Amino acid sequence: MPITEQDVLYEDNHLIAINKRAGDIVQVDETGDEPLDEQVKKYLVKKYNKPNAAFLGVVHRLDRPVSGVILFAKTSKALERMNLQFKTREVQKTYFAVVKKKPLVHAGKLVHWLIKNPQKNVVTAYDKEVPNAQRSELDYQLLGELGGYYLIQVNPLTGRSHQIRVQLSTLNCPIVGDNKYGYPRGSRKGSICLHARQLEFIHPIQKIHVKIFAKLPKDGFWERFEEFKII
Repeated sequence: MPITEQDVLYEDNHLIAINKRAGDIVQVDETGDEPLDEQVKKYLVKKYNKPNAAFLGVVHRLDRPVSGVILFAKTSKALERMNLQFKTREVQKTYFAVVKKKPLVHAGKLVHWLIKNPQKNVVTAYDKEVPNAQRSELDYQLLGELGGYYLIQVNPLTGRSHQIRVQLSTLNCPIVGDNKYGYPRGSRKGSICLHARQLEFIHPIQKIHVKIFAKLPKDGFWERFEEFKII
């Protein structure tokens, strides 16, 4: 499905943010499916009637089954500076996750060392440092319960592959639909109940505070949690 103006959460001369749909891939992979960055390029070419392809830089990534805010750079200067902000942890990221099991401790910090198996595309979490592992940190807080499901706010302090998914599973709270990390069954839509809710950062060119917020998917399940507010 092509990108439309309704998918755009924020845009200026240097940046564009999209409310990514679960199932979209951010960049090209072995599946051959059209990636989100190419969809956004086509949107910009059409919107601004550009005779040549528009520049678009991938600032960060979201897993294919995850929805929510994803940011792209429209200029090379913005790309370089936003990459640095993500690397130095100056960007505040907020996610919503839905789980079926209530965490025993309602709020806290999780610290693990993660190793990814690229062949299987699976990440393993360790409680103590092990060789070749990446230290991963996140803060989490239980926001409430609705219909036997629990909404958790997650603020990752690092940006590791599959980090939120595998770290929540260590609490015995796998994300709904995420059978890769312990949920009993996968989603028929190829999605999991993990949504990038908000990004906060300093604009790389204008030096102003930017907060980008993404509404929850309208899929008959997620939108019931829209009443819960970010704390």
